[in-house]
Amino acid sequence: MALFSVDLGSGTVHRSEESGGSILGLRLLLERTPGGLEPYAPEALLYVAAGPLGGTAAPGLAKAVFLAKSPLMGIAGESHALGPFASGLHRTSLAITGRAEVLSYLLVRDGRISLHRAPDLRGLGVAAVTDMLRQRYGDAAHVAAIGPAGESLVRYASVVTDYAFPAMRYGLGAVFGAKNLKAIVCVGSPPPVSDPAGVETIARFYREAIPHNPLTVVQHDPPGYGAWAGARLDPGYAAVRNFSYTGDSTLRLPTAASYLGREVALTGNCPGCPTDCLKIYGPGRTGGLGQEAFLSLGWNLGIDDLDAVLEANALCNDLGLDQVSLGGTLAFAMEAALPPTFGDPLPDLIHAIAHRSGKAGDLLAEGSARAARTLGVSCAMTVKSAEIPPFDPRIQPGIGLGYALSPSGPRYDALEHDLDFDPEHGLPYSWPQAGLIGVEPAPAGELNAERGRRTARLLRLWSAFDALNICVFAAAPTRPLTIDYVNALVTAVSGHPVDLLRTGQTRLDLMRAYAQREGGGPDTLPDRLHDEPVAAGPHQGAVLSRAGFAEARTAFMHELGWS
Repeated sequence: MALFSVDLGSGTVHRSEESGGSILGLRLLLERTPGGLEPYAPEALLYVAAGPLGGTAAPGLAKAVFLAKSPLMGIAGESHALGPFASGLHRTSLAITGRAEVLSYLLVRDGRISLHRAPDLRGLGVAAVTDMLRQRYGDAAHVAAIGPAGESLVRYASVVTDYAFPAMRYGLGAVFGAKNLKAIVCVGSPPPVSDPAGVETIARFYREAIPHNPLTVVQHDPPGYGAWAGARLDPGYAAVRNFSYTGDSTLRLPTAASYLGREVALTGNCPGCPTDCLKIYGPGRTGGLGQEAFLSLGWNLGIDDLDAVLEANALCNDLGLDQVSLGGTLAFAMEAALPPTFGDPLPDLIHAIAHRSGKAGDLLAEGSARAARTLGVSCAMTVKSAEIPPFDPRIQPGIGLGYALSPSGPRYDALEHDLDFDPEHGLPYSWPQAGLIGVEPAPAGELNAERGRRTARLLRLWSAFDALNICVFAAAPTRPLTIDYVNALVTAVSGHPVDLLRTGQTRLDLMRAYAQREGGGPDTLPDRLHDEPVAAGPHQGAVLSRAGFAEARTAFMHELGWS
């Protein structure tokens, strides 16, 4: 696999043969970035890769990684883009340093890298940039671009691939902006796999398994993961108004029928994966909507108007803003009663933040943790300065442990959710797979040492999938790609077997080493989750015990071999 080391300042490119996804990037980050180096410094490293598997036309492999020191957290920020971009990058890794003299883009074409000046792209949104670059290089070109938010160095600016598939967490778009890098364009054909027949056998199994897997059926059928519909959510499960409203909610959920007539693209968004869970809804080609986005821009802001959520989401993708951090920051601002007034239209507020317009726009572009410190208030719902996802850990404490203790910051998809292993409400078909890594069914709300060990084991497994750029929404323990099938897929594509759990542990160890060196932390949750129980509804009384959390944290650390 080719690793291209690119210096944007000099325009030099050096090629070497090194294999790896995020593990290679983390090693480069530890080697090349001295402690304390600002993420916006020219010498800071930006790593983009499909890894040894990503971009292969097979189930669960449409995934690329973007990695740098996070401007939001100050530790390693690793964000993943699902969708078609990885098929263009196909096993190429980019280690990017320096700062281009003028706004530029990188072209990856048939194993060659070149840097191109593009001052005409300044200020443009993702859709316009993608259109212009596809006019130059053809409709088959794949484009990862930033919008005005990345150019403005908004600390939670995202990189958006192929119009609607963002690498949205932790501010990687701002690292692009600091380097005067507007986009990466990929043109060319993917390389062959080691065992085409083996890949096709696994793909056929996966296609046949879809109708028999309840979660995969939900992902496959409209609206899929392009939206949220068809299931009731309760306060205490989903965040409402900055996690502060914990009684019965009057907010509505859209139904599947609510999305009829809104589809832009229902199939083929992840090449080779028949699940087609990432459907695109809403205005324009930037309307790709995920589970986190609906709740972050909807219920957590007290909004249940589907059109308003879809419009806000599409605007985030075009301007290049992380929907989770934006929603968390606006929810914080609403609770803290900050200007601009929330009688203003939501699109105006989003534009103000993306362009750092005015005092309030500039303040909120820093993220809610920094804004809270500046203003002397304490209602920012963050971990390690990153806004937590809109899934409430008071009823799923394993998710809370993952938010707080993962060295990569709070992600809702860092590990399988607690409810799936609940003896009453869980998914029994998945328990044999979970048992292979030492996870047995247990009530979702328990918070004790065993919960800590279970969380660490789940985190280790899904860390392996992240390291290999395997989509967690296709894989064990709850989806068709069992551990055996994942191992077979890795070998069929790359020709080399892999130790999944060792790979996952290595990635976590490297992330923790970087976080410790850079002074990351603390490994805690917002006080609200410990002090304010869910007030009503089916989860009434749920709260995270501090003693239980401390016990679980100790067991989690011991399981991963960390002091």
